[in-house]
Amino acid sequence: MTSKSAAVVERVTNGIEPPSETWRARARERLDSLTKPLGSLGRLEDLAAQIVSIRQDKAGDTVSKAVYIFAADHGIVAEGVSAYPREVTHQMVLNFLAQGAAINVLARLHHVHLQVVDVGVDAGLEGAPGLLHRKVARGTRNMLHEPAMSEEQLAQALTIGMDLAADAARAGHSFLAIGEMGIGNTTSASAITCALTGASSDLATGRGTGLDAEAHARKVAVVRAVGERHFGAAGQPSAALDILRCLGGLEIAAMTGMVLSAARHKLVIVADGFISTAAAAIAAAIEPKVGGYLIAGHCSQEPGHKLLLDYLALTPLLTLDMRLGEGTGAVLAMPILESAICLYQQMATFASAGVSGPSA
Repeated sequence: MTSKSAAVVERVTNGIEPPSETWRARARERLDSLTKPLGSLGRLEDLAAQIVSIRQDKAGDTVSKAVYIFAADHGIVAEGVSAYPREVTHQMVLNFLAQGAAINVLARLHHVHLQVVDVGVDAGLEGAPGLLHRKVARGTRNMLHEPAMSEEQLAQALTIGMDLAADAARAGHSFLAIGEMGIGNTTSASAITCALTGASSDLATGRGTGLDAEAHARKVAVVRAVGERHFGAAGQPSAALDILRCLGGLEIAAMTGMVLSAARHKLVIVADGFISTAAAAIAAAIEPKVGGYLIAGHCSQEPGHKLLLDYLALTPLLTLDMRLGEGTGAVLAMPILESAICLYQQMATFASAGVSGPSA
């Protein structure tokens, strides 16, 4: 019998096409005709070609950028895996809404539309103005003892992300960044990394918000025990949705849904740090064609992030030793993407400028 979450996902994945190689070839031809030595813009040319292959006939539209921050709490915090208490999740959501966080500063600076989504915060935020109220539950269950989510909760969280990506497409956004807030979510991302890549817990688990050596060792042990609890000592499960249901946070599930739906709507998807890349990796495991729509904004300090980027075969645009989350690394990368497509659109060609091209 098909699970409810699988049915939800199938409705979106059936409509995902890979980025167009025809459009990529057209982009390469134009890039080679611009008034510059061949390939002299380096990765900017690769990015421009990728964006054109995704956006196709909409590649010439005005660039519109958005970042979605999904917030949720994690039952695994009860195991002492975070340096910060659980209530920081809802306190930071209020800080986002008050325009006081790093992501608010960067989104304003770079003209990126910001949305904050409560998908699973363990607090009553119903009256908070400016918040997208999509709460599935007040946090996940403790994944050390039981699956983090029920099948119903997983399907609901996936649907939330899918619907918001569709809304973003209707609003005319072309670049979509995924970010998050959730105390305990690096533990979830570490467990997901182990399950997807086969990496050991000591390689995939970092210090998160700043654990000392003893607390970090406890976190590594918890990640190992969580994997063994759900999938046995032998290894990796075969179904990405099982990984997500057992190990994921509600915000990770919502971001997974957003990535799948954004690919369906031919949006450029900019992953942020470790947790949002875990969601992107789950989405790519569900539907490999998603990979062509992904751009890694940066590589964080979390060791599991590099494992996931390698798994996805993504080269990050920035390496700034960040480990903040919130979508900050993705938003910082957006001006680079905008620069790439503007160079592609606005530079003169050798023919239009009357400049001699390279000799044969």
